[in-house]
Amino acid sequence: MSIPSKEKLLKLQKKYKTDAAIGDLFGVSRQAVHLWRVKHGIKSLLELTEARNYLINKDFKAGKDVPKLAKKFKMSFSQIYRILKNW
Repeated sequence: MSIPSKEKLLKLQKKYKTDAAIGDLFGVSRQAVHLWRVKHGIKSLLELTEARNYLINKDFKAGKDVPKLAKKFKMSFSQIYRILKNW
């Protein structure tokens, strides 16, 4: 079996969210999918989420209001409030 292209892997990650779910599609382990992502330089969704949440918190502390943050990150007000509450 050949390794999926970076573009295909990004689409699968967006649709299926986890390495385990993608692995099930190909009949391989979660770890194999992880290695594919590493080879293509694709970060996990968890890493991306943590980085995004950090930026939201940083911008909020710098004075940006929730509506501006929601627009910038393409999220709802309630999602922004939830992230700030849990930070």
